[in-house]
Amino acid sequence: MQTAIATVCLSGTLGEKLEAIAAAQFKFVEIFENDLLSFNGSPAEARAIIERLGLSTITLQPFRDFEGMPEPQRSRGFARADRKFDMMAELGTDLLMVCSNVSPESEGGVDRLAADLRELGERAAQRGMRVAYEALAWGRHINDYRDAWEVVRRADHPAVGLVLDSFHVLARGTDLRAIRSIPKDRIFLVQIADAPRLDMDYLSWSRHYRCFPGQGELPVNDFMVALQATGYDGPVSLEIFNDRFRAGSTRSVAVDGHRSLIYMLDEMAATSGKPAAGRAPMPPRARVEGVEFVEFTLDDAHAAEFETALKGLGFHKSGVHRSKAVERWTQGGVNLILNREKEGFAHSFNITHGASVCALALKVSDAPRTLARAVSLLDQPFHQKVAPGEIDIPAVRGVGGSLIYFVDPSPHLARWFDVDFRNVASEDGAAGAGIVRFDHISQSMQYEEMLTWLLFYNSLFDVSKSPVQDVLDPGGVVQSQVVETGDGALRIVLNGSQSRQTLSSRFLSEVFGSGVQHIALATEDIFATAAVLRRNGVPVLAIPENYYDDLEARTGLSDDEIARLRENNILYDREGAGEFFQIYTQNLAEGGFFFEIVQRRSYRGFGAANAPIRLAAQTRLQAPATVPRF
Repeated sequence: MQTAIATVCLSGTLGEKLEAIAAAQFKFVEIFENDLLSFNGSPAEARAIIERLGLSTITLQPFRDFEGMPEPQRSRGFARADRKFDMMAELGTDLLMVCSNVSPESEGGVDRLAADLRELGERAAQRGMRVAYEALAWGRHINDYRDAWEVVRRADHPAVGLVLDSFHVLARGTDLRAIRSIPKDRIFLVQIADAPRLDMDYLSWSRHYRCFPGQGELPVNDFMVALQATGYDGPVSLEIFNDRFRAGSTRSVAVDGHRSLIYMLDEMAATSGKPAAGRAPMPPRARVEGVEFVEFTLDDAHAAEFETALKGLGFHKSGVHRSKAVERWTQGGVNLILNREKEGFAHSFNITHGASVCALALKVSDAPRTLARAVSLLDQPFHQKVAPGEIDIPAVRGVGGSLIYFVDPSPHLARWFDVDFRNVASEDGAAGAGIVRFDHISQSMQYEEMLTWLLFYNSLFDVSKSPVQDVLDPGGVVQSQVVETGDGALRIVLNGSQSRQTLSSRFLSEVFGSGVQHIALATEDIFATAAVLRRNGVPVLAIPENYYDDLEARTGLSDDEIARLRENNILYDREGAGEFFQIYTQNLAEGGFFFEIVQRRSYRGFGAANAPIRLAAQTRLQAPATVPRF
């Protein structure tokens, strides 16, 4: 199957869109008529640009409100079509996409509609062209692909075929079985879109909330498996209307689009057991077994302060790099890498973002295969010079230009610490705080980027995504979505906000880009950990008294249990029989980074009910001295 994209998916001028589409390694493009009408040149000049970029135009679209019209509108419709055919000849495409009529003046009747399409097909054929008919989900008479197919079947003309659009099919919940019986040569075009499940009219849903496959909640894979059963091997083209995409980077959205189609075709092949026509199989989505380490980039001014904070949290220095100003700090199964190098990637990242998380390392089952899949998905591999004898760990670019390393159990990669670091004996009296593992990593990003990174994680790793959740911040609403493995070995929380006043947005301003805003560390005894933090003088986030008064009324916890929570500034949530405990440190760096300590007891969530309390407490703490903190 050939991958394509419609210009309507992207922001910018037609020239900018075409440049981005070519840069994203597409070969085929749909030209949306409005893009051509606003182009400062002729269709022939647009064709020259398209061909110079190595692209081919598969269709001009859309042709609206054509079939079933009374006179004189019917005659005017055919006159409009003749002008479109002239334009198509200049543009260099042979396919006109006709969407079902929505005009209140249109008249129904399958035979009447088929007759109009037959005549249109005859006019097209005389010019060596074709027409493809699509059922809009809100079409006046035709809003079901099965009815559109019946119109095409009765038109009975070789130049008249069908368009299958996944959004129009899936939004209505239409049975997919009939797709399998449509002859593949009668399907002229397949358009692809995903979307979140929303309770709204089809037109508004379509015009504002479509997204790429893997970013929404529609069963696009079921649609594709049904399509594959027909033997169809023509173009599958993205047609997306989305306000976020219009506000995003044209080139980034184009790459996301191509990545989504590659991922979609791979998922289809995995489900059906048959590869997509003309496409080589990829390694499967990588199984993540945990977080191997988190790397911080620090300058000398922040290193001492940060090390003091880590000691207070129970970490100890366990290794020093053999050739670089890099240290390993450890507690339980948690490895933190502190990088104070004055050259290389981490130093460059520090210059741009300040003291911050510059890299994550994930434990995967097969690092080379994970990297190969990433490259197939158009992710950006990263290579940096290493000293002789040191480990070269495979990596790709992640959120905000950071890195994601892949470490596996192979003899080569499993020895990264022993090879690259010299062991350091624990300091006398060094004691942990009961931290045993990474629980989750929270990344804040531009609102427009959230779908990009959702697709990145979902296409590369064997993870599932949670529904989007709105979290109330004193400065606005933060949208939050989780990607995680089934066993919780990896949990990534994606946060974005359209308001510039939320803590998430302020973090982006302070560190000049997206990144890790906080890391949650797990303990098996939150109260014992809290006692160590208090003894070590770790400043934790103060939780208001009112929270505990309300908690007592909501949960029925005993007075003693409430008192223990209040004394330690511990937040609490309950999920069925499961319980969740949370402590937050105050910010440990200029950009607003902090740690969270959690304990889970048969609990899968993230304490969403506590998020507004925590955000309000952090906002008060960070308010300027001249602003009353209440």
